[in-house]
Amino acid sequence: MEHEYVGKRPDHNQIAEPIGSVIAISGSRATILLDSAPGTARPDLDDCPFIGTLLTVDTSAAVVLCLITSLKIPVHALAKAANGSRIAEVDLVGELRRENDGYLQTFQRGVSVYPRLGDVVQSPSRIILEKAYHFGKFNAITVGTIRQDPAIPAAVKVDEMLGKHFAVVGSTGTGKSCTVALALREVLEKYTNAHIVMLDPHNEYAACFGNSAELISPANLSLPFWILNFEEIVEIIIGNAQENPDEVDILRDLIPLAKQQFARAENGRPRTTLMRSGDRRNKYTVDVPLPYRMADLIALIDAQLGKLEMQNALRPYKKLRARVESIRQDPRFGFMFGALTVQDNLAQVLKRLFRIPVMGKPITVIQLMGIPSEVVNVVVSVLARLAFDLALWSDGKMPITVVCEEAHRYVPSDSSSGFEPTKRAISRIAKEGRKYGVSLCIVSQRPGDIDPAILSQCSTIFAMRLSNDRDQAIVRSALSDAQASLLEFLPSLGLRETIVFGEGVPLPSLILLDKLPEAALPKSNSADFAHMWRQDVSDGSFVDDAIARWRAGGQNTEEQPVAADNGQSPPRVEQDPAMARLSAAIRGSAPTQRPTAGALRPPQNGTGR
Repeated sequence: MEHEYVGKRPDHNQIAEPIGSVIAISGSRATILLDSAPGTARPDLDDCPFIGTLLTVDTSAAVVLCLITSLKIPVHALAKAANGSRIAEVDLVGELRRENDGYLQTFQRGVSVYPRLGDVVQSPSRIILEKAYHFGKFNAITVGTIRQDPAIPAAVKVDEMLGKHFAVVGSTGTGKSCTVALALREVLEKYTNAHIVMLDPHNEYAACFGNSAELISPANLSLPFWILNFEEIVEIIIGNAQENPDEVDILRDLIPLAKQQFARAENGRPRTTLMRSGDRRNKYTVDVPLPYRMADLIALIDAQLGKLEMQNALRPYKKLRARVESIRQDPRFGFMFGALTVQDNLAQVLKRLFRIPVMGKPITVIQLMGIPSEVVNVVVSVLARLAFDLALWSDGKMPITVVCEEAHRYVPSDSSSGFEPTKRAISRIAKEGRKYGVSLCIVSQRPGDIDPAILSQCSTIFAMRLSNDRDQAIVRSALSDAQASLLEFLPSLGLRETIVFGEGVPLPSLILLDKLPEAALPKSNSADFAHMWRQDVSDGSFVDDAIARWRAGGQNTEEQPVAADNGQSPPRVEQDPAMARLSAAIRGSAPTQRPTAGALRPPQNGTGR
């Protein structure tokens, strides 16, 4: 399979005409003197090669592929005719080895027989280019065409791209979202039982995958608060832990007790699996994902308040209780605290998030817009941690890909920025995920602001137009000195053009990406000021709706229940009375029962919150 060629066995005498000769060679670099009036066996291609294109040198044992990294005219030739001597610096990127009967194998990195001084350099035929850029029957997706020859498809190896992580970087407006959507659509078309989780901070990917996507928004997201680890719950309830150490200590002591109380309740008796034989240690720790009720936590705080007399000792308990009550009643946090009942539905949560079973929807698009900005990092932390833990404890039986849009928000290079658990969760996937079947896709317009340790783990990079010197330097550091000259194209790349390099492709390639169907384009276009400002919206009818959605935490005020995976309506859960009164005050109407908008809301057979 490794050397299989696509198509019929070719006639290897059909190699292009000479274009120059080798005049210097050093290690993996060579210098070529191009002919003053180059010919070509390919009239449909330009006569003069350009940076990033391939040339070939036939050494009898193999055809060595040379990637042009620079072109120049010697100073002494400048005074001569325009078609004077030209010098090309090339990088020896690999070879097509020749079998005994002359048959050329597919591309292999490294060179076994080096060119010699004076060897003839040729412009590659289409047969050579097909073997260099195509992989036979390897598991690969096609994302566009090769810039050197538009007839050659640009293929990317799926296992190398996903298994070893990949990144898509480029300035705003260069088509990063379209590139991500294109690559993932190709993957989903070929692998219908994939498991992909996309973190969509701008709600722009809803239409990209059609019926293949499970859309999760704050309206139908269920992420029970008890799934959070201690750092995450502290971030939500308390905020800055360093400024409120007393409240942190109280939570650390009381959460295990609340978990223990829930486990002892009639509908939540302790499972024997929580204790190993002969092990009497307490298993109800702050980080183990076991359910507990906020009502029990508040009751434990009240119990402690009743035992204290000194005003200074009461203050942290009162502050903590007030904060818990505030978060609990905030409609924006309904996806965590809004369920009337608490039950152990961790399996349901994981199955929906990671599509188990797939049921025709191999990708989950999690729309983060509408989630309170102060907890977005916590949500991302939970999702990344759950993906890694599921893969870890299932022994890698189900590979998962996590797509992290706007990655510089969550894993910034500045150690004082961001949320440390989020950095740790994503970093763990980047550094250890491939061992357990968890891969990472990093998408950002500011690669210079991403933690270099995480970006360096991405073995395949799609680099689109980048104008910032710092961003270019970060991308350039991932290439060898010779190949890095390709990145000189970065500031001038056009729309749908990208440079792809790394494990997913045999050699760095300048690619023209395929167009997405109109209906599958991400909704990432800028506002059309010239068009919109010609319209009269003086009635202001949209303002009332905007205010209603604003107060409701970004959700539609008239939500419709989302059908469960089995095609049935999801179970109804009565809204918390205080939340119902608050929602009614916003709408200016009497409280109504709010239907749950997702298949994960627990049924009413659990223990009360």
